[in-house]
Amino acid sequence: MRPIDLASLSFTTLLCVACSNQPPATWSYADAQGRANLPPDQAYPELFEAVQRKQVFTDQKHFVDALPNRDPAQIRADYLARRNGDGFDIKAFVKDNFIDSGEAESPAPKPGVPIKEHIDSLWPVLSRSYRQVPAYSSLLPLPQPYVVPGGRFREMYYWDSYFTMLGLEKSGDKAQVRQMIDNFAYMIDTYGHIPNGNRTYYLTRSQPPFFAYMVALQARIEGDQAYGRYLPQLQKEYAYWMEGAQALQPGTAARHVVKFADGSVLNRYWDASPTPRQESWLQDVKTAEQAPDRPKQDVWRDLRAGAESGWDFSSRWLDDSQSLATIRTTSIVPVDLNSLIYHLEQTIAKACETIENTPCVQAYSRRAERRQRAIEQRLWNADRGVYVDYDWQRNQQRQQLTAATLFPLYTGLASVEHAHRTADAVRDGLLRPGGIATTQVSNGQQWDEPNGWAPLQWIAVEGLDRYRHTALAQQIGSRFQQQVENLYRKENKLVEKYDLSGRGAGGGGGEYELQDGFGWTNGVTLKLLGKYGEASPRLVGE
Repeated sequence: MRPIDLASLSFTTLLCVACSNQPPATWSYADAQGRANLPPDQAYPELFEAVQRKQVFTDQKHFVDALPNRDPAQIRADYLARRNGDGFDIKAFVKDNFIDSGEAESPAPKPGVPIKEHIDSLWPVLSRSYRQVPAYSSLLPLPQPYVVPGGRFREMYYWDSYFTMLGLEKSGDKAQVRQMIDNFAYMIDTYGHIPNGNRTYYLTRSQPPFFAYMVALQARIEGDQAYGRYLPQLQKEYAYWMEGAQALQPGTAARHVVKFADGSVLNRYWDASPTPRQESWLQDVKTAEQAPDRPKQDVWRDLRAGAESGWDFSSRWLDDSQSLATIRTTSIVPVDLNSLIYHLEQTIAKACETIENTPCVQAYSRRAERRQRAIEQRLWNADRGVYVDYDWQRNQQRQQLTAATLFPLYTGLASVEHAHRTADAVRDGLLRPGGIATTQVSNGQQWDEPNGWAPLQWIAVEGLDRYRHTALAQQIGSRFQQQVENLYRKENKLVEKYDLSGRGAGGGGGEYELQDGFGWTNGVTLKLLGKYGEASPRLVGE
């Protein structure tokens, strides 16, 4: 059966897919190819907009995670019939018709416990198993257990999970590593790609493609047979990112692909839906209102594409670094995305080699070589000695230095000379008391100064080590580890992001409060502990 493409279906068609006259009490992962629950903004659009606009809940994600307690079509009809009546109370209506998603979940702190022991104890707390979900849930069922990030993030996220899996392996839980990879393989087979997260409202986009790294991790655990086992899913994910490339005319873009005048093809972030994100609906509506000269649909797609990037949001996607309304994500060819797809092409070639399919090895090796040349031609800034993003619509490089410059080192596509120059630029421009900065811009966005994020620290450490810049790698890794441990000693928790300025605090900014748990911080911290040992109590940057 073909994967479900929600973006291509009308509301009526989706409603028929999502509901029947006699819906089951639950639906399971085995049913997923034959049904897909409607995301909330399509199941009861008028109610959804009213709840989000009136801010019935402080966090816009709260309502899209709430569970309808009866057929959504009936809830919608009832709302439309009653909403203009005297004394109608929308909060009471929601309470009567939905099961609350609950408050943000935070693991219970254990004062005085060593950080490694604390993280090991968190994995069961953050683990979930949803082979079946209630009939109208926005949650997508999965065949195997998985680990969630924590806090408001109660579902499995794509690129988060790779860094979580690194920690699970370090904790000795190799079985759950395999289970999570199998979940991602299942989603590729079922939906045609790995969604942002396993929610219906995330199905129109993906996230940075780390599935190939997950397969490589599993291969380190069990041997190269893992490559052959996941080859079909690796190729399907590649097809998702490259869809439309064959028919593309030079100087144009379609979905995730951009073709340049010389015929070279690189990738961009994109989302199939030009509407506000359901989980951040009101924020997106207000952002589009601040850009009166642009079609709202363009702003919304760029916001969604920014969410697909994982860097939601950052000045790297903005024309005016201080204004989110100037976001142009789909106009930008990002260095990190293309580095990851280069690695995906190499991984497919490796997988084909394990099954002795020589034509396949040659085909994907050539694709990786072409991409490497295109990255060096378009994304290498020789004057500054760094890798940068590229504005394909304006046919010019974007000059901003960001932590994404280290992805070509992480994936191994950089030349030795370019790696050396990149390391110098990072040392001079991004090294902070608490690790490596995401950007050099301070604007209130969470993927900008002064915040630092665990996955980017690990990308930096591994990339710099690969090219023998071990001292700088250790500076970055040890400083971030110290930041994590300082906050842990003070507050007995690990958080989603950190303030790297040396104040020993968690990060801020963005669309929601700082979350703790926290999947990828746990994973990277365990890797850094294994690499550099436990940090001694001191100030960050000393």
